[in-house]
Amino acid sequence: MTTLTDHTDHRSTTPGACPTEDRGDGPTGRADRPGTAGAGRLTICTTRGLPHRYDEILTPEALAFVAALHDEFLARRHDLLLERQRRRRQIADGIDPDFRPETRPVRDDPTWQVAGHRGAPGLEDRRVEITGPTDPKMTINALNSGASCWLADAEDASSPTWGNVVGGQLALHDAIRGRLTHTAPPAPDGSFGKVYRVTAGDEGQDLTGLPTIIFRPRGWHLTEKHLRYTDRAGRPQQASAALVDFGLYFFHNATELVERGRGPYFYLPKLEGYREARLWNDVFERAQDWIGMPHGTVRATVLIETLPAAFEMDEILHALRDHCAGLNAGRWDYLFSVIKCFRTRGPRYVLPDRGRVSMTVPFLRAYTELLVQTCHRRGAHAMGGMSAFIPDRRNPEANARAFAQVSADKRREAGDGFDGSWVAHPDLIPVAMAEFTSVLDGRPHQLDRQRPDVHVTADDLLDVASARPADGTSGVTAAGLRANVSVGVRYVESWLRGVGAAAIDHLMEDAATAEISRSQVWQWVHNGTSTETGVPVTRERVEAILAEVADDLPRPEGNRVDDAVALFRHVALDDEYPTFLTIPAYAQFLG
Repeated sequence: MTTLTDHTDHRSTTPGACPTEDRGDGPTGRADRPGTAGAGRLTICTTRGLPHRYDEILTPEALAFVAALHDEFLARRHDLLLERQRRRRQIADGIDPDFRPETRPVRDDPTWQVAGHRGAPGLEDRRVEITGPTDPKMTINALNSGASCWLADAEDASSPTWGNVVGGQLALHDAIRGRLTHTAPPAPDGSFGKVYRVTAGDEGQDLTGLPTIIFRPRGWHLTEKHLRYTDRAGRPQQASAALVDFGLYFFHNATELVERGRGPYFYLPKLEGYREARLWNDVFERAQDWIGMPHGTVRATVLIETLPAAFEMDEILHALRDHCAGLNAGRWDYLFSVIKCFRTRGPRYVLPDRGRVSMTVPFLRAYTELLVQTCHRRGAHAMGGMSAFIPDRRNPEANARAFAQVSADKRREAGDGFDGSWVAHPDLIPVAMAEFTSVLDGRPHQLDRQRPDVHVTADDLLDVASARPADGTSGVTAAGLRANVSVGVRYVESWLRGVGAAAIDHLMEDAATAEISRSQVWQWVHNGTSTETGVPVTRERVEAILAEVADDLPRPEGNRVDDAVALFRHVALDDEYPTFLTIPAYAQFLG
């Protein structure tokens, strides 16, 4: 086992010692590139003292492990982010994504398979997965939920405050060892707050009676500004959020998970191609080597949630094949990616109101059917996406509506061959479970459904106009515009307060749905799109709605309404389109 203790320095630094953000889109210049050899170090970069028990996560050994990952892989991350920039420019210039001719031998070879669920206890039956952030209360509720798996989310359902990042790692650390409890704040009447604890499973001795934990780290494009990586040449920069999240979770929990009947399992977000998947595969191999874990113990499910990745599903599976469990149809981020890719390509690529773009429109159906076919051909699970509808126990009508919509959505996915799907609320688990159990008929999955009837072309995936109304109108309405502004501002305000999954208007909103909201507004403004009355969407019109939304929102102590309005204005109305709203939000507004 490699000794890593010479990589770290975890002393607090003075104010201003942290380097500035590189925008997450790619390196700003050669000075930002890390060294690729020797031993760098990771420094805790905050003027605050470490809160109680943070030192159990941010140990010298753990930071050394994360620093070693940076030593080996950070330069490749920069190169891949540059490649993303080049591809975005090509698409903006009219060069559509396509299946790569140079990787056709991988696609055409019928013999190779991924590891899948074999040798990965807890991943054979994934019919219903619950998603949510990793705060202690959500962790306990998820593990008590009765779901097949839990997507423990450090990404789109989490706001990356320092407290959430380290506190989430601490909650997972304790939950895996069977000792997590949480006490709610006292009630207004002074009575003691409710005590939460994991009640399912075998009293913490193993994890086999609980939902299988699948951890989602942040994407390659994000940084962690509370940790500074300094390479061998002495050049500092903010750490990679992906390597921080993965490294801390893996270092502390990988061996413990295996000993308790599970394994180190991951969801990989925002990948744009197989080279990014290959980088993750190499990270997995080195991490396993460093702690002496057998090759292939790690399993990853990749979210196909960007348009470029939809053209490289086979290649992504192949790049990760010894560590790959499946693919997921990340529908909301996929819509966001489509809008982002084609936002400057004219009215033909303008999507109607978000609520009118269902998963049955032709270009989205092509994407999901290709995913199922590709996964099952390679022995991988095909996981369905999130239904945003959530129940309301105090509103029977809204409750019934949510149940009916989720039931129909999961019935469609199960019928199409998906092996499981996501829900965002425990009350929806029985609804989704019933639909998949009915189709599975005693089997744990549908890998035997090969879907030879599916024939998807590049044109099918790119037929964005297929989502437009049959009457030839844009499908953009005044109500849809207002909803995008209102939901976007309210979600961002929640995110800035540290809450990354927010129930808004009976829908579970996360960073992906907020990205759709602001990106549609940007696209409608820049394409001169008109709503149903013939009135164009202009900056002035959006500004007026922003002012009305801001006036209507409550402003309790600690609210971030003004910051949310300023941020939404920037990401939806500036001439230059930020590739992710979370990048300026994190850099400018989040402590």
